[in-house]
Order: sequence, then structure tokens, then C-alpha cells
Amino acid sequence: MNNPTFRNWQSVQKEVLRRIHAREWPPGELIPNEADLAQEFGCARTTVNRALRSLAESGLLDRRRKAGTRVASQPVARATLDIAIIRADIEDRGQKYGYQLIEREEVIPPISISAAMAVETTQTLLHIRALHLADDVPYALEDRWINIQIVPSAAAESFKTVSANEWLLAHVPYTHGEIAFSANSATQNQSMTLNCPEHSALFTIDRLTWDNDAAVTKVCLLFAPGHQLRTVL
Repeated sequence: MNNPTFRNWQSVQKEVLRRIHAREWPPGELIPNEADLAQEFGCARTTVNRALRSLAESGLLDRRRKAGTRVASQPVARATLDIAIIRADIEDRGQKYGYQLIEREEVIPPISISAAMAVETTQTLLHIRALHLADDVPYALEDRWINIQIVPSAAAESFKTVSANEWLLAHVPYTHGEIAFSANSATQNQSMTLNCPEHSALFTIDRLTWDNDAAVTKVCLLFAPGHQLRTVL
């Protein structure tokens, strides 16, 4: 088949998905190789490669060198998470956003932070603590460390009117990151800041962001009780 419809990798991906969902290619089945698919679809082999690579990254295909490409026997559903601008998240809920800078200092961090960010234990980092509010009610406490050797312009930013969360997303590129979710018991200080009872369960996001092999920032976001995280599969 020499079908002019298949001119980009997205259209190839759509057809491959159709065949998988229609069970034309059932779970575990070896699918045609890239050269054969390129000939069938009337497109370049690189176009097919890009489409199959994307589906493999999503967990629907199992690609093995010299063994070919199979439909995954047990496809893994993967959630998509964006690094959200907290202000936009609050405003999207129809609420008024507020921001308060609590602390800004350049200090040598605890060893646990230095180790996580792979910096020398004597290296100074920028430490930011800030409170995000929704309709004048505490929403999230941001506790952030910024590597000012990698982001020197952050040292000149006061962060009094714009949060580090928003400023970094607008000014600093990143290549990848690590993220962990947990529930933590509110300390006395955290409970006072978030206006909740001490020992309340706080939904917590710990995120470490990298630019290639250099850590850009490490942040702990503690959300007031009742917060929910929603994403898509």
C-alpha cells in the first residue's frame, strides 16, 4: 500500500495505535519491521522509527535490539505530570492568588541537600521559603534551594513579588527531573504557616530538577490539608 495519508510520524502513530486497539496486532505479537512499515505507509523509515519510539516510551510497544518490536503484553499506563505554575493553578480554580516571601538567604545547606543536588558540602545555595495563598487562605508552603552557580541570575532576584516557582519556569531551562509524593505530619512551624492543626497530614511534593548533569533546584512543596492532585493517563 502506498497511502499518501502517512506523511508524518503522528499519522503513522495513529494507525499503529488503531491496529493495537483493534487487536489486529494483539498483545505480545511481533509487528512488521520499520522497513516493511515504511514501504506499506509510503513514508521514510525515520518517520516510522519516530512513531514507534514514541509508543515504546508510552509503554505500548516493547522494542528490543535484534529481537524486533512487539506489542507490550502488559502495557503500562503512565501519568503525565507538568511542573505547574502555582499561581496559574490557583487562578484556574477561579480563586484569587496571593504570595508571601517568608525567607530568602544564601547559605551552606544541610548535607542532605548538598548530597541530593550533587554539590560540594561547602557550596552556598540560595534558600527560599514562601507561602502561596488561594482567596487569602494558605494553599502551599514552598521550601526551595537554588544552585546559584548554575543559575547566577537568581542571586540578583529578590523574589518579593514573584515566586521562585514561577521565575524559574520562565527563565531557566531544564532537561529532566525527579519527583516524589508523600504525606507528612505538620510540624508546629508548618501548622502555624499553613493555619492547620499540628500533626495534620500534608500532601508533599519533593522535586529535584536538572539541566543535564547539573542540579538546578530542589523544592519541597507542602500543601494545606484537603489538597488533591489530578493528572491524566
